[in-house]
Amino acid sequence: MSSFRQDVETNVPALRRYARALTRDGELADDLVQDTLVRALRSEHLFHGGEIRSWLFTILTNLNRNRLRSLARRPSTSTLEDNDAPDSAGPEAGGRDIERALDLLVDDQKQALLLVVLEGLSYREVAEVQGVPIGTVMSRLARARAQIKAYLDGERPVLRRVK
Repeated sequence: MSSFRQDVETNVPALRRYARALTRDGELADDLVQDTLVRALRSEHLFHGGEIRSWLFTILTNLNRNRLRSLARRPSTSTLEDNDAPDSAGPEAGGRDIERALDLLVDDQKQALLLVVLEGLSYREVAEVQGVPIGTVMSRLARARAQIKAYLDGERPVLRRVK
């Protein structure tokens, strides 16, 4: 097996973890990772060295963006369980609160936060994955953390004023 393929295979668990955190659906995450791996292996000639982990996360992030754009064009639906779940206390309630707080984040903030906190990527690597300057990554992280803290403290989400 080539070094490239071994490096790709080494990163599969991290890709699955990140995809599951992004999608919150095991099957969707597996499909996303599979598409990422297929695209990476087909595009091996486009990888010119460097950090393969960042390159793979970039592919996965872009595929997820495409998936979300496709979903945005469809009419929205929601299941009864999502809206009618009773509020409960207990250890699982805290996890649900964090899940709900993550769901309120815009995609770029959520991706930056998951890549740093869950996958341990550096700010520079996240900037490379998202294709933005490192200062933008820092801003996204700060806003994401502030929003999650506000949500967990019981504050209502503040709408951003556009001038």
